[in-house]
Amino acid sequence: MADTSNIREHMEVIGADGVHVGTVDGIEGNRIKLTKADSGQGSHEGHHHYISTGLIAGVEGDKVRLSANADVAVTFEEEA
Repeated sequence: MADTSNIREHMEVIGADGVHVGTVDGIEGNRIKLTKADSGQGSHEGHHHYISTGLIAGVEGDKVRLSANADVAVTFEEEA
């Protein structure tokens, strides 16, 4: 599992390609909880999504970089 000790609320989550995926709301177990503001539209709107910490490639300043490009990373999101 990735080291999540440097991940803080309000950090930007980006794909390997630098594209915005979401904003950290917190860490819950082995998942990054994204803010509701990044939940998308339609049936995805208004609730949290989660990204597995297994996708974390590293923490760079105030950004969490994932090992997958953003368009791929969002397919791994879990809803709650």
